[in-house]
Amino acid sequence: MSEMSDMFRKMGLFGIGVISLTQEKVEEFSQEMIKKGELSREEGKKFVREVLSEREKQIQELEDKINERVKETFDKSGVVMKSDITALEKKIEKLEKTIQAMSKK
Repeated sequence: MSEMSDMFRKMGLFGIGVISLTQEKVEEFSQEMIKKGELSREEGKKFVREVLSEREKQIQELEDKINERVKETFDKSGVVMKSDITALEKKIEKLEKTIQAMSKK
């Protein structure tokens, strides 16, 4: 078992992820572990950095999953996205210019 997993177990967070943790809570836990002598100051700083880095990674993964689900839902529902409308507007504009250029010849 990794040192990080061990720390999560001590925090009572093993298995639930770190998304719900605030930086304040992580630092508070780290300070408690330093006071108890279970972490050195340097290990405490490293632990805080690792947890916050993992938290950011999990948040990004969750956002990516949500965005993918939203896109899939829109695709299935037939709802047109603004980006689709913008792409069509550009094609229409290009066609209009082509027609105008051809009619001038």
